[in-house]
Formats: sequence, C-alpha cells, structure tokens
Amino acid sequence: MSDLTSQHCVPCEGGVASYTKAQAVERLSKIPGWTLRDDGKEISRHFKLKNFKEALSFVNQIGEIAEAEGHHPDLELGWGRVGVRLSTHAIKGLSLNDYILAAKINQLRGE
Repeated sequence: MSDLTSQHCVPCEGGVASYTKAQAVERLSKIPGWTLRDDGKEISRHFKLKNFKEALSFVNQIGEIAEAEGHHPDLELGWGRVGVRLSTHAIKGLSLNDYILAAKINQLRGE
C-alpha cells in the first residue's frame, strides 16, 4: 500500500464490500497506535494531550482534515484526551478511506 497520507478519500455511497477482518488487520500496521474492534468493523485511537485547550485544538484540526476529505470520524473530547473512531458507515465496515484519515490524523501528531 502506498503512503496513505498522500492519498485522498473517495466518496462512498455503498455498493462495495467492506474490508474483511483479515484485510483490516493487515492494513493496521500502516497506522501505528490504532486498534481494530473485535468484529473488524471499526478502528480507534485515544490521544493524550496536555489539557482541554490542546485537546480542543486537536479536535478542530481533525475536523478540518475530515471536511477536506469528506470522511468524518466519531470524536470524543475530554480534558487532555481525544478519542477517535473510524468506519465507513455506508458499507457498515472499514474501507481505505478510514486508513487514509487515520494516517492523516497521526501526521498531525508528527507520527
């Protein structure tokens, strides 16, 4: 798989298969720090930050990328922490879009 951060999400309206659990596990190595839900339908990561202001800023940066890519994560914001969950809702599972967005979120943290 080529560098995910240089790719862009493609609109998904359904009609394509989501990744199998084996495919999802294989691709997980491309996005350090992310974990795969047991059923293979979602990836997630929790980030620790200094305080609420830094966490909020990080959420806003994620929001900018999500809007630019047209692919939106589920976010959880708290004091010094941000949780991110990704899946492609139209196909009820994972697609390349999820891994692209995860890689771009990692890039925000210098990873």
